[in-house]
Amino acid sequence: MSRVDAIDAEADPRIQVKTATLNGVKYEYFYGVPRSGKWSQTVFLIHGWPDLAMGWRYQIPMLLELGMRVVAPNMMGYAGTDAPPVPPNPISMYGMKRASDDIAALAKEVGAPKIILGGHDWGGMVVWRATAWYPDLVSHVFAICTPYMPPSDSYFSLEDLVKGPLPQFGYQIHLASGDVETFIKDENSIRQFFKAMYGGRGPNGEILFDPHKGLIAEHLDKIGDNKLLNGKMLDYYVKQYNVHGIHSTLNWYRQRRTNWEEEQELLDKKTITQPALFIQASGDTVLTADVAKHMGTFIPRLTRDEVATSHWAMIQKPDEVNEIIRQWLTAEGLVDSKNKQQDGRL
Repeated sequence: MSRVDAIDAEADPRIQVKTATLNGVKYEYFYGVPRSGKWSQTVFLIHGWPDLAMGWRYQIPMLLELGMRVVAPNMMGYAGTDAPPVPPNPISMYGMKRASDDIAALAKEVGAPKIILGGHDWGGMVVWRATAWYPDLVSHVFAICTPYMPPSDSYFSLEDLVKGPLPQFGYQIHLASGDVETFIKDENSIRQFFKAMYGGRGPNGEILFDPHKGLIAEHLDKIGDNKLLNGKMLDYYVKQYNVHGIHSTLNWYRQRRTNWEEEQELLDKKTITQPALFIQASGDTVLTADVAKHMGTFIPRLTRDEVATSHWAMIQKPDEVNEIIRQWLTAEGLVDSKNKQQDGRL
């Protein structure tokens, strides 16, 4: 059992669920302040796929106890945040630049001139790019699982990457194809999907997710429960994904070229100058240590650490992840001395 009392799926007095209109789109976000009503820093937490702001449920209490204000949005296409259809809207609505712009707008909305920015999965990619797009806003940045990949002046399609150095990214071709929506399309199939993506297997070891191929439709109904996402938390995820369906969340996999086009403006900003933390999940089958080996070349103030988990490090070993983040924040002088001791249950 974790030392942290995770955010509850049904209602939790430590956070408010708020909405704001950011660049014309309604966003839903978690908002939490320390019990004292005062904070030393503001931390933004950005989730990935298939996840939600609730994916940070073990980290939010820890950060609040450290005397920090926490803002965790549901990103474009997820839950209570709008899911602009494409078309008529451009796919760039689901890209890194738009996400960065919306984070900056949300920081302004909550009155935060500086933020610490953390991300996981797609959220990790977002925070690295947002740090480059908005260097005066982001004072510190951390990512779990997702390494920094600098912008490039050469475009490589996803198919090129899969045929070349990153065959384990083959699943992204399937997620972008439109096929997934044909069999994950209602509450029951969404439930089975989440059971599978968080570790569930069939009676004979069947899996739904294959990094090289994508989702194996014929295995969906065979998948059983898992230890990471179950009970009322599973119910919560199913309900939130049922708001828009899965299609809008998969738009994040359909904007590779748009991302490349927009980040050409960042070619002279490849170096991340802010203090940064990267937490490697040693059991992540996609974002492997090999993918992250060159990060130090572009981030001179990089701290690296590792946890022995799957991709879902934040919920699989929350105490270890929290301790790494806490130690880094403390080393950076961001934690008031009265909040440094974190023994016992939060």
